[in-house]
Amino acid sequence: MANEELYQERLKRYLTACYNEQPDRIPIRIFSEELSSKHSGYSNFDAALKHEIQFEVNRKFALDLGCDAIQTNSIVNWVGMMKSIGWKLAKFPGIELPLNSCTQWTEPVNEEEAFMKEDEYNTLVDDPTAFMLNRWLPRFTSHINSAGEPVTFEHNMSFINGLIAYNQFFNEWGNAYKRLIDSGIVPAVGSVLKAPLDIMGDKLRGYMNLVTDLLIRRDKVIEACHALMPHLLYNVLSGADPEKNIPSIIWMHRSHVPFISMEDFNEIYWPTLKPIIEELWANGHQIVLYAEGDWTPHLEAFAELPDKSVIFHADKTDIIRAHEILGSKFCISGGIPVGMLSNNSASEVRTYCKKLLDTVAMDGGYILDASTLIMDDAKIENVKAMIDIALNYGGYTRSPSVIEINELKNISRPEPGQYLFRKFSRPPGTCIPWSEKRNDFDRFIVDEKRVKEMWEKIDSQGYSFCWTNLTW
Repeated sequence: MANEELYQERLKRYLTACYNEQPDRIPIRIFSEELSSKHSGYSNFDAALKHEIQFEVNRKFALDLGCDAIQTNSIVNWVGMMKSIGWKLAKFPGIELPLNSCTQWTEPVNEEEAFMKEDEYNTLVDDPTAFMLNRWLPRFTSHINSAGEPVTFEHNMSFINGLIAYNQFFNEWGNAYKRLIDSGIVPAVGSVLKAPLDIMGDKLRGYMNLVTDLLIRRDKVIEACHALMPHLLYNVLSGADPEKNIPSIIWMHRSHVPFISMEDFNEIYWPTLKPIIEELWANGHQIVLYAEGDWTPHLEAFAELPDKSVIFHADKTDIIRAHEILGSKFCISGGIPVGMLSNNSASEVRTYCKKLLDTVAMDGGYILDASTLIMDDAKIENVKAMIDIALNYGGYTRSPSVIEINELKNISRPEPGQYLFRKFSRPPGTCIPWSEKRNDFDRFIVDEKRVKEMWEKIDSQGYSFCWTNLTW
């Protein structure tokens, strides 16, 4: 079968399941991280150092093992990009860590280390983009200085080298995305979203500071989350698949019970995330809820979302309960414990997978994957056993849903813009508004509108660079 034909077959299979219908067989979508490097004979240091390796090893992994879909690159963290701008919180294998360790992330643990101080909530809320550039980025990086501090050689080079590396990485990402498709493999996900409350904990205040803020300055946390919403929507929407085939993804790793209270979830986390997902859906895009940890207490909240708008990925969530509550509305993926791929036998993996498929995949709307990202301690024979179950046992005996891709997507959605977000004098996608930039030009003899369009396109890329550093 030609690669183009194979790609269309796999894309239809994948999207049919994503839209909670029954394809010809269960799709195989693997989120392989460090295991991909090991499979191709590279160390984690090799992949962290050379971003081209990150993309190629995942393509090879998918080709060798027969995956329908895989994420575009294996590690998502390139030393060159992050250290060019001077990131402080990432530690890499073979540099600060052992050769085959995985990239580790630190975060502020006290007020002194916080990238946003306890008295800066109002400043963030008033102008989030200005806050990111003027206060957050200088603290988050090693050489960028705040306004009023010396403009050093290292300061200037951090921006120059950082932007060069950023463009290298994302240009290669686009090329690798196309190579996957040309090889007959579906890119599993597209643009990335993070919840406002997770941004507050991960990149601004740090988790320990945030839980204190939830107790003593709760209203300020709520204001800040609302201020972040339109920017996070802009970023995930601007990077989403223009064909509206490949779903976006949100990494959900901490804002569930017991890391936060049910009250925090109901009053802050969910009300500031749900409208973003709904607006993404109104614009024609699905999103994978990659629910790391146990989100069982929150399944009823997710059921409030529009039918087919999300794919719920189960890690430690009770997947049977997830199927009961969400299965009639949404596709479910995952649920195969990643520890089993490391510690059990291939026979035990097959037995577990068969039992799982008999429970949650009988009527379609299920995508095979491990519970979390697959690290290099997984046994390749166990991953193959998991995939073999889908290939040899995952076919549906009754006729699959004969629905073309355009028909799958042709369902009722709300009009875009129904979900109202706060308006800013410096709107999402903008660093320097045209009303300010136009003063750099003496006059416009021909067409100011075209010059304005040119500037806004350039300026939006600077905005993307700033906010990508925050949301990574």
